[in-house]
Amino acid sequence: MQHSQTHLRSRPISAGHMRAFEAVARHLNFRAAAEEMALTQSAVSRQIQSLEEEVGVGLFLRHTRAVELTSAGAQLLMAVSQSLPRIDNAVRQIRQSAGRQAVALTTFASFASMWLIPRLEQFQRDNPDIDIRIDASDNKMDLDVSDVDMALRYGPMANMPPTAVRLFGEQLTPVVSPWLLKSGPPLAKPADLAQFTIIEAGDAHHTHLEWLTWRRWFDEHGLSKLQPKRWLYFNYAYQMVQAALTGQGVVLARLPLVAESLANGDLIEPLPKLRMDSPMAYWLIVGPRSAQRPEIKAFCEWLMAQSKITRQTIGEVPDPDTVDDMD
Repeated sequence: MQHSQTHLRSRPISAGHMRAFEAVARHLNFRAAAEEMALTQSAVSRQIQSLEEEVGVGLFLRHTRAVELTSAGAQLLMAVSQSLPRIDNAVRQIRQSAGRQAVALTTFASFASMWLIPRLEQFQRDNPDIDIRIDASDNKMDLDVSDVDMALRYGPMANMPPTAVRLFGEQLTPVVSPWLLKSGPPLAKPADLAQFTIIEAGDAHHTHLEWLTWRRWFDEHGLSKLQPKRWLYFNYAYQMVQAALTGQGVVLARLPLVAESLANGDLIEPLPKLRMDSPMAYWLIVGPRSAQRPEIKAFCEWLMAQSKITRQTIGEVPDPDTVDDMD
């Protein structure tokens, strides 16, 4: 008997109960795990008991209303929580290659709303057989292990991986709704901003994006003591621009994100000679597992063509260090 137990516990365990283990460990509750997995609580309990017998030690401490991971359970959870997403991703990749073509990308919400989504209709019209999935999140994803094919990111070159391709840079410029200027005071010189509501990012002074602030623009143009009529704060760039579109104030906008609104007259740039250069740029990063798929290549080609239009619209001069990557 002792020999059989030793033999049993020295061989690799079966993986069938790992998902139940991960669910119980995450919820620390058998009933919640069972509901998530659409199983009975007793079925999940049996799976955990079988797994503990295979491992040879207890993985949970059972209490009256909850469970607690043992040190062995915590050690196993660390491995399982890393392995299951990789397995799921591999399965998704296999299913994807056998089924419809799809492109999955991640980018931050303002870029998705203001630049990417308005242009997507053309790609969908030209590529009706390719599905698109956008994860609009500020959280960075590891393209080596996630089910995302590419990332559109924002930052200085120093923060980008060597494989990143520069799409375009940016400048900051005051923009305003034309009808606000028709009904309000003139905005012909920087000092006139004192008569307007100024729209600002609420957390810019507390993050690495402090260079986005109006105060920096004021300082650069010799207006360090200027105080506007009032301040209006928002969390996201698309909220700030939406407020400007509805005539609620003047926003210091990222030029690439408002280029279309300027071109169609929804916004105007009252001080075009006072643009402020930004150290940031927009980048394309393609996951190594996805780069050779035809649909990924097609989307990247379309993305680069759209980026070239944006560079021309904002009058960007190519950076000599990145010109080979741009076209």
